[in-house]
Amino acid sequence: MKIRAYLVFLFIFFISIFSFSRGTAQTTYSIRGKVIDKTTRDPLPFISVNVYGKAQGAYTDSVGNFTISRVPSGIHRLQASSLGYKTLITPEYILSAHDLYVNIELEENTLQLGEILVSIPASFLVAESPVGVRTIGLQEIEKSPGANRDISRIVQSYPGVAFSPTSYRNDLIVRGGGPSENRFYMDGVEIPNINHFSTQGASGGPVGLINADLIREVNFFTSAFPSNRGNALSSVMDISLRDGNPQKQSFKGTVGASEVSLASNGFIDDKTTYLVSVRRSYLEFLFKALGLPFLPTFTDAQFKVKRRFSEHHELTLLGLGGIDDMNLSDSPKDEDAEYIVGFLPQITQKTFTLGAVYKHYAGAHVQTVVVSHNFLNNNNTKYRNNADTYPDSLTLRLGSTEQDTRLRFEDLYVSGNWEFNSGVSLNYSQYRNNTFQKLLLKKAIQEINYRTSFGFLRWGIFSRATYEAPDEQFIATASVRLDGADYSDKMRNPLQQFSPRLSLSYRLADDLYWSGALGRYYQLPPSTAMGFQLGGQFINKSDLRYMLSDQISTGLTYSIGKRIELTAELFYKRYDNIPLSLNDSIPLTCKGNDYGVIGNEALTSGAQGRSYGFELLAEWRIPEILMLSSSFTLFKSEYRNSAQDPYLVSSWDNRYIFNVRGTYNFSRNWSLGMKYSLIGGAPYTPYDLNKSSLITAWDVQARPYFDYSKFNTGRYNAFGQLDIRVDKTFYIRNRYMLGVYLDIQNITNSKLHEQDVVMSTGSIDPVDNTRYVMKRLKRDSGTLLPTIGLTFEF
Repeated sequence: MKIRAYLVFLFIFFISIFSFSRGTAQTTYSIRGKVIDKTTRDPLPFISVNVYGKAQGAYTDSVGNFTISRVPSGIHRLQASSLGYKTLITPEYILSAHDLYVNIELEENTLQLGEILVSIPASFLVAESPVGVRTIGLQEIEKSPGANRDISRIVQSYPGVAFSPTSYRNDLIVRGGGPSENRFYMDGVEIPNINHFSTQGASGGPVGLINADLIREVNFFTSAFPSNRGNALSSVMDISLRDGNPQKQSFKGTVGASEVSLASNGFIDDKTTYLVSVRRSYLEFLFKALGLPFLPTFTDAQFKVKRRFSEHHELTLLGLGGIDDMNLSDSPKDEDAEYIVGFLPQITQKTFTLGAVYKHYAGAHVQTVVVSHNFLNNNNTKYRNNADTYPDSLTLRLGSTEQDTRLRFEDLYVSGNWEFNSGVSLNYSQYRNNTFQKLLLKKAIQEINYRTSFGFLRWGIFSRATYEAPDEQFIATASVRLDGADYSDKMRNPLQQFSPRLSLSYRLADDLYWSGALGRYYQLPPSTAMGFQLGGQFINKSDLRYMLSDQISTGLTYSIGKRIELTAELFYKRYDNIPLSLNDSIPLTCKGNDYGVIGNEALTSGAQGRSYGFELLAEWRIPEILMLSSSFTLFKSEYRNSAQDPYLVSSWDNRYIFNVRGTYNFSRNWSLGMKYSLIGGAPYTPYDLNKSSLITAWDVQARPYFDYSKFNTGRYNAFGQLDIRVDKTFYIRNRYMLGVYLDIQNITNSKLHEQDVVMSTGSIDPVDNTRYVMKRLKRDSGTLLPTIGLTFEF
C-alpha cells in the first residue's frame, strides 16, 4: 500500500512538472575550445569543428581556438576534421547551465593529402582490443533506466554481463567468470574496488563508490585486455574522468536513489583545473523500503587536479575514498528479517586511493609515469543472536588491512603506421589480518585464531606493437606481458607467467569488419588467501600459483550508415591453477557474491574451468534523439576440481542473458527510457538439513549449511525485469539547471522464488537433544522500487 501511494504521488508530481514546463523555450550556450596536433602539440588553424549530427560548427583561428555559438543544451559530441588529419569524434559532453570548453587532439593522416579516410566503427577505437570492448558515454551514464547512474549497474546491460535478481548488489559476472576476476582503472590509476561495502577478495557491493558527475566515459573490456592492464581474467573497466572547466567555476548538487552529493569543477589558475565531489548516503531508508533489516551508511569523496605546465608536460592528481558502516536492525519486523540479522555481521570499511599521473609529450613519444597508493581496512564482527554483551557469544572478529603502492612507467611511440607501447610496473603489497572465527570443520567446531602481517613485491613487463594499414583496411596488434611476485618460488619467475596476445581486424567490405583476438592472462590469488594461517604457518604459500586463463574471441561487425551497428562474437575461456577450497571442495572463483570475505581458508591451486558462448548486439543511435540497443548472450560456465574430474556447472552458469533498452529525447528537455532484462536461472546448491539442525553447527553461523555433495544441482527459474525512467530538465535564466527524474525499477513487480530457507526455532528437538527444531521460510526476490532524483547546477 505504501508503494502504491508513493506511485500515485509520483504520477501527480510529474503531471505538475509537465503542466509547468509546457511554455518553456529551448536554452542555448556556446562551446569553445582549442585544437592541437596530437604529436607536435602545436595549435592547428582552419580545422572544421561541428556538433556531431548537426549542421552547426566553426573553424579554428590562427592559434587553434574555436567558438560554436547558440548550441542547444543537452549531451553532444563534436566532430573535428581537416585534410591531412584523421577525422575525430569526441566523447560526449554535457552542455548545461554554462558554456563548455573542450580540448581536441588530432592525429596526422598518413594518406596522401586530399584522400578520404574511411571511418571505422566505434568498437575499433582500441586497436589492441577489437573484440569485447564497449565505450559508455554520458547519455547512458546519466539516463540508463534502473541503474541510478551507477556504472557497475550500467554495464550489466551489455553483452556477456549477468545480473543477480536475488541480491541488491553490483557484482560483475562477465562471460561466466567470477566477481573476483575484474580490474578497475580511473585515468590510468588502478582502483582495487569501485563499490561500497565491498566483498574483500572480490569486487562487488550494493552501491558504487565513484560519483557519476565526474565521469567522462568508460571503456569496458570483456576480452583482449590491454597489455598495460594486468591481473585480470574476466574484465577491465577503464574510467576516464572529466577535466575541470578552465574558464568558469560551477557547482552541482544531486539527490539520488541512495545518496546526496555536492560536486564542483573549475580552475585554480590559468594552467590548473579541478574536480571535487562529496557524497553522503541515506541508503538505510532505501533498505528499509526494500524490507532489508541491515542499515548501511556511507560517505565518500573524490577529487582530480590537473596541471598543464606546458603543451608538453602535465600532471594529474587523483583521490578517491570512502567510509562504510553497516549496522543491524535491533527489531527485525518478521521471520525473514530475523533470519538475515542472525547471520549477517556488522561491517565497517575504510578505503582510499591516491594517485599521480605525469605525462611528457615528446614528439613521437609520450612517456607516462603513474604512482599510486591504495588502502582498505575491513572489520567484520558477529555475535551469536547479536548478543554483544556476552563475550562467549563471539563467533567472528575480523580486522584486516590491505595496502598497495604501485609504480608504472610507459612509453608510447608512433612512427607512421606503427604504434609501440612498452613499460614496466612495480608493486609493493602489504596485508595484515587479526582473525578469530568459529567454524565447523570436519564435523567439529574449531576456533581459528591467527594474526598475519606480511608484504611482497610483484613486477610486470609489457610491450605492444600495432600496425594500421594506411586505408584502415587492416589492423594487427601483437603484445606480451610477464608478471612475477616474490611471495613464493612458484610465482617468482616471470617466464612462468608469460602472456602472449594477438589481435586482428580486417575490413571485408565497406561496412563489414571481421575481428579476432587470442591471448593468455594471469591473475594473483587474493591477499586473503595468500595471508591465511593455521598453526602460525602460511599454509597456502607452498601451493598457490598465479591463476591462468587462455582466451579466444572472434566476431563480425556490420554498420548500416552511421546510425546502426550489428555485432556478433564467439568466445572461449579456459581456466587453470584456480584455488580450490580444502574445506568444501569449491573453487574460489565460484564464490564472492555475498557480503564478507572470501579466500581466508585453506586452498590448493588445482581447479580448472571453462566458459564459452556467443553474443549478439544491435544498436541504433540518432545523435541527441534516440539510443536503442538489444543484446543476447548464450553461454555455458563450468569447472572441475582437477584435470581427472568431470566438468560441473559453475555458480555463474545462467545460460542466457537478454537485454533491450532505449532512451528517446523529446522536445522541451524531456526524455523517456526503458529497459527490459531477462536472465536464465542460476544454479543453486540444496541445503544439508541434517547438518544445519545440529546445535553446534547452527550456533556457529546461524544459517543453513549447503550440501556440497549436491553442489549446483538445482536451478532457479528465469527472471525478467522492466525498468523505466523519465527525465525533465529546466534551464533558468541561462545560469541555472534543475533536473528531475523518476526511475522505477521492476515496475511489473516480478518475483523470483528461491529455495526455502531452513531456520532454527530456538527450541531443542525433544527426540534428539543435539539438534534444534527447524522451520522453513519462503524466500522471494524482486522488489518494485520507485525513486525520484533531483540535480541542481549553477
